[in-house]
Amino acid sequence: MRRVLVTGLGGAGRTTIAAATALAAAGRGRRALFLSTAPGEILGAPLPAEPVEITDGLWAARIDTAAGFRAEFLSLQERGATALDVLGAARLSGEELTELPGSEQFALLRALTTVTAGDWDVVVVDMPPLHETIALLALPEQLRRYLRRLLPPERQAARALRPVLAQLAGVPMPAQWLYETTARWDAELAAAQALIESPDTPLRLVAEPGPAAADALRTARPGLALHGLRVDTLVANRVLPRHSADTWLAGLASQQEKCLHEWAGEWAPGASLREIPHAGRDPRGPADLALLDTAAPPAGARDAGGPVDGGLAAGLDRTGRGPAAAPDDIEDRREEEGILLWKIPLPGAVKDDLGLVRRGDELLLTVGPFRRIVPLPSVLRRCTVSGAALADGNLTVRFTPDPGLWPR
Repeated sequence: MRRVLVTGLGGAGRTTIAAATALAAAGRGRRALFLSTAPGEILGAPLPAEPVEITDGLWAARIDTAAGFRAEFLSLQERGATALDVLGAARLSGEELTELPGSEQFALLRALTTVTAGDWDVVVVDMPPLHETIALLALPEQLRRYLRRLLPPERQAARALRPVLAQLAGVPMPAQWLYETTARWDAELAAAQALIESPDTPLRLVAEPGPAAADALRTARPGLALHGLRVDTLVANRVLPRHSADTWLAGLASQQEKCLHEWAGEWAPGASLREIPHAGRDPRGPADLALLDTAAPPAGARDAGGPVDGGLAAGLDRTGRGPAAAPDDIEDRREEEGILLWKIPLPGAVKDDLGLVRRGDELLLTVGPFRRIVPLPSVLRRCTVSGAALADGNLTVRFTPDPGLWPR
């Protein structure tokens, strides 16, 4: 099963492109599912709560973020009923619950893992704007780290010993339901993380060519690489005709042309650039969406990706796992220089926006507004960080073996 996550800049038409991607996949004989949290009539009618076949081969559904929030809150409230009763708390009913900020993100993660049980060839998910999507897809790894630090599973005491330990320590021991809930959350987050890291789950970026879009993508590009998120296609939406007698329109087209030229140089060959001509109106319904896939690219267009649902290109990160070290990423120079080198791909990163801090057995990496905490492999845990350099889109961190820890 392929899962295509469509994101992009606000107002660039990512929901429209996501729907067109699913429709194009169905038109090529695949069983396609389109998921979105948008309430509008994307495919000519409001999306149902459960997958319904819209046209031949295409199913669609709206992710109900409010229902997911209510179900999870009520489940947690039920598991903590004993503690709540001791506190004299009045329980909340499902009818009075209003979803909190962040519930949409958790609903999207849950939907990603739920659809894997379905018999689909392609699942296209309409994601939030680009920066929110990067934070969302980094969430499973971050939350699993928090859970391991706050409630380590190996510290779980046997149920029979808890009363004794509570008397000895003078404090109550965590209840079994808390460990069980943590284990369930960790399993769900691990499943979501595995799907996000899978080579069958690429990102598709949608942007309308222009200076503001170019700046936004330039900022986001190293963040995508930092978290190991693979982009298969950059969709340049609403591309204006290149040759026009209207001087005002020709000026805008020239501005777009310059942006497209920059994107072709920055994102290739890791991701293909697909241009979608401006339709002259807002696409509405399956008939208009079908045109986004079948419209021929203008003469001279850089269209290496074929149709919008074309074949996957290689990701931004060769390993597909972000900066998690693989054996090929660590260069052993102990014989020549007495150091080991760890190369981390960060295309588009700027030296002034980089931050690197060693904290125990972890490395804290910051690239502009993005941050990731990476566990060091055992061979590097026995070393000290002796320097770092950024060149050709790669951050090279130098490690010097610690004589007190390194075996002779």
